[in-house]
Amino acid sequence: MKIKGTVRPLRDKVLISDMQFGIEKTASGIFLPSDDGKSSGIHPRWGKVWAVGPEQEDVKIGDWILIEHGRWSRGTQYESDGGEVTEIRLVDNKSILAISDQAPNDALRVVTGPLNLHVPTETS
Repeated sequence: MKIKGTVRPLRDKVLISDMQFGIEKTASGIFLPSDDGKSSGIHPRWGKVWAVGPEQEDVKIGDWILIEHGRWSRGTQYESDGGEVTEIRLVDNKSILAISDQAPNDALRVVTGPLNLHVPTETS
């Protein structure tokens, strides 16, 4: 489905774009398969905040947020007035784990550690 026009999240909702799926390539050239659906491939993902509702106080447009695995909606294609198509997703606000003002380093991958703690590890 592709939508056009003005899209605004309600209340404190957050819409993201630029969420990466599939094979990841680290800065050193190592390919990491996504393995979605397998317990070894379930991990949080980064997304760029595309729009926020008027009551959202924690994140702003342009921030990068780390979201718990599977706590986002299916993607919807948004077409701007200029014809640019962006895939946007709604995020479960309670599942935002971290916020960054810069794009995440692709050499950093988050894995689930003991007791479901999220522990960053270097992949290079």
